Amino acid sequence: MLNIKQFLVVGVGLVFLVACSPAKKTTVLQNPQTAVIKPSEAIENTVIPKDTVSLNEQITQQANQQNQIDPNAPLSPEEQAKQLFTTGIHKEYDFAQAMHYDWRKPSYVMIHHTSQNSTAQTIRTFQLPHTKVSSHYVIGRDGRVVQMLNDYMRGWHAGRGKWGQITDMNSVSIGIELDNNGFDAFPEPQINALLTLLDTLKTRYTIPQLNFIGHSDFAPGRKDDPNVLFPWDKLAARGFGIWFNESYLMPAPATFNPIDALKLMGYDMKNQSAVIRAFKKKYVRTDLSPVLTDRDKAIIYDLYKKYY
Repeated sequence: MLNIKQFLVVGVGLVFLVACSPAKKTTVLQNPQTAVIKPSEAIENTVIPKDTVSLNEQITQQANQQNQIDPNAPLSPEEQAKQLFTTGIHKEYDFAQAMHYDWRKPSYVMIHHTSQNSTAQTIRTFQLPHTKVSSHYVIGRDGRVVQMLNDYMRGWHAGRGKWGQITDMNSVSIGIELDNNGFDAFPEPQINALLTLLDTLKTRYTIPQLNFIGHSDFAPGRKDDPNVLFPWDKLAARGFGIWFNESYLMPAPATFNPIDALKLMGYDMKNQSAVIRAFKKKYVRTDLSPVLTDRDKAIIYDLYKKYY
C-alpha cells in the first residue's frame, strides 16, 4: 500500500513539472531552422556606408598632404616655443604637475638705436636668417610700435658684454630698438611711445628702476647706443633708469672712489677708459674723454648716494 502511494506522489510531481515548463523556450531550442549569429560574422558581413568610406579617404588625403610638408622648413618663433615646451617633458619619468611655479619672465630692459634708416629696414633685418639679430620691439620715429618677439622669448639683441654678474643679458631682458641712424635726436612721438611701453613692461613684470639700461652700459667700447641725444633724464623722472640731481651737486669726498662706484652700478671695469666714456656719454654728454673731472665724480657720487 505504501509503495502505491509513493508511486502516485512521484507521478503527480512529474506531471506538474511538465505542465509548468515554458513551451516557447522548448520550441525555439528544438526548431532546426533557428540560426545562431556569432558577433564576428555580424561584423564581417556588415555593409559600410558610402559616406564613411568617403570620410576615411579625405582623412587619408589630408594625412598624405601633411607628410609632404618640407621637414627642413624653418619654424616660426611660436612653433619653436611650442616644440621646446613639448621636449621639456621627459617621457621616461613619471610626471606629477606641481601647482607652484613661474614662467621665466624678463627682469631687464635694454634700449638700442637701430643705426638704420627706417623702421621697415629694421623689421626686414630682423626677419632675414643670416643677420642673426633681433629685438622684442621696434619703435618708429612717428611713435609706431611693432612687437617682433613674445616678451617671454629670448631675443638676440645684447650680444657680448657684462652688467654686474650678468653676461647673458639676452636671457633676462627685453630689447627695444628705436628707429634712429645713430646721430639724430629722438622725436617726441617716439619717446612718448617708448614711455608708454616701458610703463607697461615695468608694471607687468615688476622690473626695478635700476634695471633699465642702454646697450652701451652693457658693452662699453663695443656699442654706443642709444646715442648721446637720448633723454635718459626724462626716462628716470618716470622711474625707468637713474639720473642725478642737476640743480645741486655736492663735491665728492676725498675718500670716495668713483671707479668702485661705477663697478657697483654694474659696469664691467676691465676696460676702464671705455666705461668712463660710456658713462659720460650717458650722463655728461659734452665731454667724452676717458678722464673723470671733478664734476664727473660729483655726478657719480650723487647717483651713488641716491640709488645705491
